[in-house]
Amino acid sequence: MTFSSDRRNLVRWVVILAAFNLLVLILWNTYTFFQTFKNEERLKMELWAAASKTLNNADENTDVELPFQILSNNTTIPIIQTTEKDSILNMTNVEEEIAKDKIKTLAFFNRLKSENQPIVMNIGGKKHLYYYGNSSLLTKLKYYPLALVLVALFFSGMIFNFYRASKMATQNRLWAGMAKETAHQIGTPLSSLIGWLEILKLENVNESMVEEIEKDINRLQTITDRFSKIGSEPVLEERDLVKETEQSFEYLKSRTSKQVEFSFTAPQHPIPIKLNPILHSWTIENLVKNAIDAMKGKGKLAVSIEDNERFVKIKVSDTGAGIPKNQFNSVFEPGFTTKKRGWGLGLSLTKRIVEEYHDGRIKVAHSEVGKGTTMQVTFKKSASIT
Repeated sequence: MTFSSDRRNLVRWVVILAAFNLLVLILWNTYTFFQTFKNEERLKMELWAAASKTLNNADENTDVELPFQILSNNTTIPIIQTTEKDSILNMTNVEEEIAKDKIKTLAFFNRLKSENQPIVMNIGGKKHLYYYGNSSLLTKLKYYPLALVLVALFFSGMIFNFYRASKMATQNRLWAGMAKETAHQIGTPLSSLIGWLEILKLENVNESMVEEIEKDINRLQTITDRFSKIGSEPVLEERDLVKETEQSFEYLKSRTSKQVEFSFTAPQHPIPIKLNPILHSWTIENLVKNAIDAMKGKGKLAVSIEDNERFVKIKVSDTGAGIPKNQFNSVFEPGFTTKKRGWGLGLSLTKRIVEEYHDGRIKVAHSEVGKGTTMQVTFKKSASIT
């Protein structure tokens, strides 16, 4: 298995290095071609300047057919002819809009100066300079390597994202498989506990004690069901949010230190919401346990439900350490934790349950360092309750 994975990694790196080398080769060839083409344009300009000089010095015995043809064939290279003191004498292949505007002409002239060295000619005993720019083809070729690099970066980014998504999908499948196996392993001793519970009922053991044991066994069954559903698309049912939230709240309250003062407030009427009861109880459990941890097991914890026309909000408030404002979003990232022991997965898992599975929203509604935090979950309401 390891050999096969190492071989795939080797092949992947060979392909990446080959693609990189190919890119470097293309860029080098493009640069070489650009320089060659630039030199050829320089030669063409020297011929053009020589032809211009021939025409300026021509008399009745001079053959002007070839120089005239050379001048006529230049339709792409912009040229500005000047005196030794840069007084403009003539312009060729320059846009009319530029030629008529002195400011634009000066800016264009300075650009030509920066692109190429001028060609110097003595005409009629006076020094003339021919400043010329790159042709449109050479200009396009100049930016071709940059475009190629941008395309390469774009595809590299796509490959990286695909690789990362593929790796994350593999990890998710691994975690899902481990979770399902954990649920399967818990199932065996859980079945045994259910059997022993039935024996205790027959032995007329203290009824309240049996009820509490039964609650814990049911809780274990719920946890097992949670793990078994990881990696699967949860089934949403229309449930009363108040009832489902209060059940989870009361269970946690009865098994938490008396040093935590609990309070629960909610409307007296049912609030229909499309949710998965098991995953919703996991959400409430994570938020409540996180609040208890923030208070180090001592303080006030309040769970409230607010109902309006379209949305319903669940708020879990504590009197714990609080969260700095710059960490409001970070607390939902996998691995983020302020505890010495912990995986930092609770709020990350809660966010996934709320937003991906229930189409809700979760955020830090309010927090002050040293005073406490309020977490808020928002759901869209259903039309009716069954």
